[in-house]
Amino acid sequence: MIVRRLGVWSVAKMYGTIAAAMGLLLGLLVACASLLGAGLASQTTELPGGMAAAFGVGAVVILPLLYGVFGVIGGAIGAGLYNVFAGLVGGVELDIS
Repeated sequence: MIVRRLGVWSVAKMYGTIAAAMGLLLGLLVACASLLGAGLASQTTELPGGMAAAFGVGAVVILPLLYGVFGVIGGAIGAGLYNVFAGLVGGVELDIS
């Protein structure tokens, strides 16, 4: 079986969803790190710890959105390029049993 064409929108949706999930994981890591940093900063300096905490919570919202949007764009470009080059060289051969 040879894959000659990919559905651009289906690949874009799938890649965008995967990228958004990765963005959520990264956002959670940033949130944990910023909350830890906020706790340390409030004990050692006069910096407002709430700013670091707000940055971390914002990362949980902003990073999945950004990763998802760029994932959809990247997936669409990648699938479109695959379709162009598969027409030139023949596509990817799959052995399904």
